[in-house]
Amino acid sequence: MDNLRESLEREAARRNDPAELAYERPDPLLVASRYHDERIALICALFGYGSATQIVRFLDRLDFDLLDAPEERIRRALRGTKYRFQTAEDVTALFVALRRLGREERIETVVREGYERRGEIRDGLWALIRRLEALNPRESRGYRFLIGSVPADPDRCAPFKRYMMYLRWMVRRDALDMGLWKGIDPADLIIPLDTHTHRVGLRLGLLRRKSYDMKAALELTERLRRFDPADPVKYDFALYRLGQEGKVQSLVDS
Repeated sequence: MDNLRESLEREAARRNDPAELAYERPDPLLVASRYHDERIALICALFGYGSATQIVRFLDRLDFDLLDAPEERIRRALRGTKYRFQTAEDVTALFVALRRLGREERIETVVREGYERRGEIRDGLWALIRRLEALNPRESRGYRFLIGSVPADPDRCAPFKRYMMYLRWMVRRDALDMGLWKGIDPADLIIPLDTHTHRVGLRLGLLRRKSYDMKAALELTERLRRFDPADPVKYDFALYRLGQEGKVQSLVDS
């Protein structure tokens, strides 16, 4: 494990470079990092599923100035704007919810208040989902997939990868992550588990759970916490890229 830790440290340091965010290697953070705005970053994260190229292409077409526009203008401007499961009405609903939230308080405040009750980052996430639901109620398959639902059992649910990625961007600060928020300890973050990271975790022996779920995300985070208790999620981008690029064996052999 010591050799693996050293290899991961080197890979994380190598990947901690703004050059990693380029159209040749697209990632939703490429768009989010241009603005350093918590609402825009959340949109980029929530639409961060599917082909990375398609994600960035879709995000590049969005007019984020609409987040401060009158709601009727939002509806007119986003008419016909679709992304995979999301209809134009779903996309509009998210913009309207975030416009309303922005007029009341910061996303940071909502998440931090939930987090501070027990020092559990998932409590902050559930608070945010509930707030989005209340600000602009909408029931559709696309919108429910986009903003998620608070699970009945927080240990037996999906890994909430897109939200965990967003929290990583907001809480951590390095050459990639923006670190816009204060008061949340990076040690309490949960790794944004996607299929690439899950596969890499299994291959490297960092993960035993074969089910792609929250328990797997917690298991992998706990294993990475042994390498860096203060910042276990710092390895996330490197693990993701290794899986995306099919270079896991290079780390095993190093």
